[in-house]
Amino acid sequence: MSNTLIIVEKEADFQAYAASENVFTFEQYVAHQYLRPSELKNERHTRFRIINLCKSNDYLSIGYYCSLLAEARGHSVIPSVRTLNDLSQRSLTEMELSSITPLLANKLLKHIPVSFQGDVIHFKSFFGQSQTSQHGELAGKVFQHFTCPIVDITLSFNSVWQIQNIATMSRDSLTATEELDFAVALDDFCQKVWRKKRSEKSYRYDLAILVDHQEKLPPSDNKALKKFVAAAKTLDIGCELITEDDYHRLSEFDGLFIRTTTAIDHYSYRFAKKAEMEGLVVIDDPTSILRCTNKIYLADLFSSNNVKAPKTQLLFINDASNVDKLEQAFSYPIVLKIPDGAFSIGVEKVKNKAELIAALNRLFTRSSLLIAQEYLYTEFDWRIGVLNGKPIFACRYYMVNNHWQIYQHGKNRVASGSFETLPTFEAPKWVLESAIKATNPIGNGLYGVDIKEKDGAGYVIEVNDNPSIDSGVEDLYLGNELYQIIMGEFLARMEKKRSTTTYKSNHG
Repeated sequence: MSNTLIIVEKEADFQAYAASENVFTFEQYVAHQYLRPSELKNERHTRFRIINLCKSNDYLSIGYYCSLLAEARGHSVIPSVRTLNDLSQRSLTEMELSSITPLLANKLLKHIPVSFQGDVIHFKSFFGQSQTSQHGELAGKVFQHFTCPIVDITLSFNSVWQIQNIATMSRDSLTATEELDFAVALDDFCQKVWRKKRSEKSYRYDLAILVDHQEKLPPSDNKALKKFVAAAKTLDIGCELITEDDYHRLSEFDGLFIRTTTAIDHYSYRFAKKAEMEGLVVIDDPTSILRCTNKIYLADLFSSNNVKAPKTQLLFINDASNVDKLEQAFSYPIVLKIPDGAFSIGVEKVKNKAELIAALNRLFTRSSLLIAQEYLYTEFDWRIGVLNGKPIFACRYYMVNNHWQIYQHGKNRVASGSFETLPTFEAPKWVLESAIKATNPIGNGLYGVDIKEKDGAGYVIEVNDNPSIDSGVEDLYLGNELYQIIMGEFLARMEKKRSTTTYKSNHG
């Protein structure tokens, strides 16, 4: 169960708004006077969402201590201490905004006329909403990075639009019109986010499953997603499918399960980072995403940890000796890969020098470093699903007819080969051992390890942090038990995290 609390410094601070039983003073919050008798008896099972509306958020102010105390108690709070610290230091603000400015600002504001160099625009954002529609999308993007009730955003033009400054603000500085807009934004935020009713039943834990309904090759199909939700309910976990637009809602949940294809420069990584920062149980965790989505990292990791893999060589752009080095080290055919490809995208097999040169020219337009690997012919690739260091499913993915990969990308569709799902105990011992050995240095998350079996040995091709789990494929042997296993791991981790947070709160 969860409760939303709005914290102010004094009761008079909220007199301009409609009365609410969820509004408390900071002193009441400190003294736990917001807890009802039933919650006092069972506080460890009550999750609190804190909206900190104290007047000042400066370092060591009442507002700062409100956010600090909320985090110490294991409560989800906006703004977080990290947000307050980031906004108080210009260098940290600029670092956090590096991914959205200046390109985003220019994209969203290109319709604004510029009369001269040095033009400056000020506007306020209330819970990611702007008073003017032309700034609305930018306000929402800034709110995703700095989840703060009120911020003042300054834009400046010097050849391009840039976010010059972002500062927290007190409600005391708002005009009467702005106060009304803030009240509307607060009510909208509470109704649509904090008090959103996902179901009539109150579950012990809430899990968000991040999906992209437009993705052509998602990690899980709709039937599999429904099975995840059903399995979670049997464990008293409420599930909700969320999308990219729900970034600011992460604090509602106890866990995040990413079921959209991940990448470092993709919103999925930002979701994982924020969820981890908010104290959620996260699969895929950001460290696993970072390590698994780059084949150069994996190749070096395999080498450092004596994981058997195909012979591999790193290639640098503008190195005139690339072709000679490859022909000395490998025999044809040779496999070339971009570091961050997925579903066989950005992978080419070359059979001679002419094909090699052409492929290098194509792929170096997409990455300054490439991977070259020896080609190991097999009729199928093993895919071993590993969760927390233990194999949970085993599949053979067969190559597409008359093609050397399990996926073949055409102009209008993607073809895939057949498959065979087996119990893990029927997979060769060395294949399972290779899978476990490959994932141990990465983490304890959910991984799909691709292995080629040749001459009684398992050669690890790659480790996927976001393995496919589709209905009728990976679950063909275990059925619903596969979903129970994964949701059971979430339950165990959420139980552990909650008990640890409660202990720290009671003994801190």
